[in-house]
Amino acid sequence: MSRLLIRGGQCVRPDGVTQQSILIENGSFLDFDPPTSAQADEVIDASGKHVFPGLIDDQVHFREPGLTHKEDLRTGSMAAAKGGVTAFMEMPNTSPNTTTAAALTAKLARAKRSCLVDYGFFAGATGQNTAWLREESRACGIKIFIGSSTGDLLVDEQEALEEIFAQTSLPIAAHCEDETLVRANAAALDGGRVISDHSKIRNAEAAAKSAARTIDLARRHKHRFHLLHVSSAAECDVLQDRPEWVTAEACPHHLFFDTTDYDHLGSRVQMNPALKSPEDKEAVWAALQDGTIEVLATDHAPHTLEEKDQPYPRSPSGLPSIEWLLPLMLNSVSNGRCSFEQIAAWGSANPAKVWDLKGKGGLYTGLDADFSIVDTEESSEVKDGCQVTKCNWSPWHGSTLRGMVCSTWVRGIRAYQKDQFADPGLGAPLQYDRGDS
Repeated sequence: MSRLLIRGGQCVRPDGVTQQSILIENGSFLDFDPPTSAQADEVIDASGKHVFPGLIDDQVHFREPGLTHKEDLRTGSMAAAKGGVTAFMEMPNTSPNTTTAAALTAKLARAKRSCLVDYGFFAGATGQNTAWLREESRACGIKIFIGSSTGDLLVDEQEALEEIFAQTSLPIAAHCEDETLVRANAAALDGGRVISDHSKIRNAEAAAKSAARTIDLARRHKHRFHLLHVSSAAECDVLQDRPEWVTAEACPHHLFFDTTDYDHLGSRVQMNPALKSPEDKEAVWAALQDGTIEVLATDHAPHTLEEKDQPYPRSPSGLPSIEWLLPLMLNSVSNGRCSFEQIAAWGSANPAKVWDLKGKGGLYTGLDADFSIVDTEESSEVKDGCQVTKCNWSPWHGSTLRGMVCSTWVRGIRAYQKDQFADPGLGAPLQYDRGDS
């Protein structure tokens, strides 16, 4: 038996912030406000600091296997820990794609050796592998690329989509952009010549049209569906008419950047779905605030600067962000954009509920002791060349963020503190509470 006592911190939950000591035993929260006589093997003084629940990032691209010059499971999970993230769910567009049982088995084996936060992996749909998707229970969910895909992951044919929604039981997440409209927009612009064309090609209409189509599938088949990276007011409008089993998420790049940022950031802020207008950015914030969007995730998708510096449209889409997730949101609290309680809901409680995660979701007795100790008054400076993520740059380069992650703990074990990291292998596979599904 091992016991850890976190003394005197401000514990952040969706329903409030309360000063409490925390007693942790064998990796789980044992008691809050334990008696003064409680014994512990280690005591951490968190006085003057906030204790946040470990964030759960349900959309990352850690590039392993096949693209590890950009990122890998070790460096990605290190960046996660620095950003206050104690669990991630990784997307299937690696090389090879995660579209078979063997590929998923290989990823889980790699993660066991390399990760220092907890992990889950999506099973990628191809339109030809529904039999496997129907039987697979180790994946956190099924990912469908309805637009913007690599390898054989594009699934745009209605018959294939109907089959996947009708015959599988795992929750489905989708990248929704109407491929036909995207291609027509690109043809009208001769493929695109300047970086701002990216948002004209992958416009709000393409995102909303595909989102509406996929929500219709989820409604008719009564299948749980999660709309990834909402980027526009039009998508928020589509989400107003949805069944209760449809959820959605927002990402930092669509909350903090818009089309006016191309002028000074160029392809650093090129991503799919593309940036939208300042008004769209405000609509996504509003949808988070009113509960239309429930989850905050990063879509961490690193490329090297050399790759990003290619002329558009050869420059790839995607950017790194997980390393700064909690500091970015803490800074948003100081700017009046959100509250500590909302961060706990969007980043921990809600994703744990959406994905049926056992033992995750907040600072509550009996759950895994996943948390970060945070100094909300200290500043974090973002600088290229000083990143944990392997690509070693950030679109927030030059920013000073109010709020610093002092340490991050996974099941009661310190994963990160002041640029010191636990050994690889601390992470464990996520467990799911799916009943008979």
